[in-house]
Amino acid sequence: MKAGFLEKLIERLGRIGPEEVQNYFLRLAQEKGFLETVFNAIHEGIIVTDSNGRVTYLNDAACKLFGLDATDAIGKRLDERIRGLDWGSLTQSLGPLSRDMEIFYPENRFINFYIVPLMIEPREAVDVTTPIKEAREEGGLSASRGQGEASEPVPALAGQVGHVMILRDITESRRTSQKAMESERLNALTLLAAGVAHEIGNPLNSLHIHLQLMERKAQRLDDNAKAELQQSIDVARSEVRRLDSIVTQFLRAIRPSQPRLYPENVNAIVEEAVRFFTPEIQDRDMVVEQELRADLPLLQLDRGQMKQAFYNVIKNSLEAMKRHGILRIRTDFDDTHVIVTFVDTGAGMSPENLSRAFEPYFTTKPSGSGLGLLIVRRIVREHGGELSIESTQGKGLTLTIRLPYVEKRIRMLEAGEGKRQLQAASTN
Repeated sequence: MKAGFLEKLIERLGRIGPEEVQNYFLRLAQEKGFLETVFNAIHEGIIVTDSNGRVTYLNDAACKLFGLDATDAIGKRLDERIRGLDWGSLTQSLGPLSRDMEIFYPENRFINFYIVPLMIEPREAVDVTTPIKEAREEGGLSASRGQGEASEPVPALAGQVGHVMILRDITESRRTSQKAMESERLNALTLLAAGVAHEIGNPLNSLHIHLQLMERKAQRLDDNAKAELQQSIDVARSEVRRLDSIVTQFLRAIRPSQPRLYPENVNAIVEEAVRFFTPEIQDRDMVVEQELRADLPLLQLDRGQMKQAFYNVIKNSLEAMKRHGILRIRTDFDDTHVIVTFVDTGAGMSPENLSRAFEPYFTTKPSGSGLGLLIVRRIVREHGGELSIESTQGKGLTLTIRLPYVEKRIRMLEAGEGKRQLQAASTN
């Protein structure tokens, strides 16, 4: 709207004749349409509320961010349309307020919002009775009262009349910062793991040597005593090997390592990981439903690392479910990715816990290490893939892994193609 238009209109209210009112309404409608076109063209979301928190305007970007329908939201309280938004506390401040929020519908995104109170400066009272009196004298209006005559000047509104919320999507910058922090944490975790492995490895070596000495001395005993002692030595040696294997696998999972890629069938790796848990699945009367698409393309994978990732996901799902739980594993593919989906009927995760799912050592299980999903995501990312989690507390969890099978290359544009595309975009 042009600067000063409303001010000039208000100043002229006392001199506007009835025949001019329609023209001004048409002008205001045109200006309103122009502003809506401008606001819908910008990427930032804009929401305007009245003093009671009811939505009076929102642009297309705001609707997209929160999954709202403009016609349904207008006239409704903003905190009713956006659940979890404490509008009362956010609007207590008399000045601007800036905060960040995380939303989970329609997409998991991070938003920075800026709230500004809408203020109207006090004006002098405007006499709107003059045009009505003039029209009556000319015979244009009835002389009876109650037909729109004002007995005294009408004061203009003053003070705070609402709020404007400006929304900016900061998902990419926030996730970039999170990746940097996660990288630092993982490096610290790797150093810690190496130190722990070293401290455990030395006693294991010592135990192994002393078991060899005990075995030599056992040769001098009679047959019964020798057999009994040898059995104990074999058990102890087996446990030493098991501990050594655990430490080795832990280091292999934590330490960043370049995947050794070979053509692999994802379905075969899924089936192999599921077979590992067969005794536990049968013991707890659980069901694992596998819907594996037969025509999946082969992927360039490190079989051992990807098996470790699937193993961790399945282990988490089984631990989250009670007896008779159901885990559904599905494989599929689109134009660029093979998709592996794990859906369990466990307790799910709250939004707060879901946002911390990949933090080192964060776990909701009494005996969990808090490293399982961190390792899964590292393996998936090193294969160029993506990992996402969706969950509602009490309604299970869905974990999706997307692994690329189409190599992305650069595409050279023909001469002048970039200019043509720019021109086409500007005309749409």
